[in-house]
Amino acid sequence: MIGGLSWVSTALYYEQINKGVNRRLGGVASAPLIVESLDFGRFSALQHEGRWDEAAAILAEAARRLEASGATAIVLCSNTCHKMYDQVAAVVGVPLLHIGDITAARLTADGVRRAGLIGTKFTMSESFYRERIEAHGIEVTVPDPGMAQEIDRIIFEELVRGTVSRVSERTLKTCLTVFGQARNQAVILGCTELVMLVDPGANVIPVYDTTAIHALAAVEWILGDEAAAGAVSA
Repeated sequence: MIGGLSWVSTALYYEQINKGVNRRLGGVASAPLIVESLDFGRFSALQHEGRWDEAAAILAEAARRLEASGATAIVLCSNTCHKMYDQVAAVVGVPLLHIGDITAARLTADGVRRAGLIGTKFTMSESFYRERIEAHGIEVTVPDPGMAQEIDRIIFEELVRGTVSRVSERTLKTCLTVFGQARNQAVILGCTELVMLVDPGANVIPVYDTTAIHALAAVEWILGDEAAAGAVSA
């Protein structure tokens, strides 16, 4: 796992992967994991300054260390950081499980052909993530600019610090309602912290939690079901 992006959602990954393995194996079984937890303060600054090559180099070095430590697959615990997926995947010989491809496979299996996407401004406005989803024949829509800006603010000013507010919960609920009114069949939580504000099982429109979907793919890989994991390798 390459985490710390933020540590808050990385903790969710760690918990969900271990619980998933334990559910399958029983007893006191847990997941064999190696975690590279990066400094999100430094990493976030590079993102907002547009220094993506430097950020990619940090991720690539983390991936090399994981492979050298015996990892047989890698999960990058961040949707936004998949902007640098190709640079990271290129430096290792083990699969890097792509969160977008795995999520798109789930949407496709459920018959979803039009979905709303929320996440950081990078994930919502740039093509690196949307195109992975759209390659599966799924139309992707995003919030209006004002709502998109507020969601980005909530992520970087609140969620990555572990802060959950009622006001932000209402904002996300409003966003999901608008997506439903716009004929979307589902909403993708394209930021691994957003599940802190949105209950996937308690909305009028189906919500796809990418953290849970990605963590489940890791469980499948650990238990030897590479096909179910939907792995994408370099």
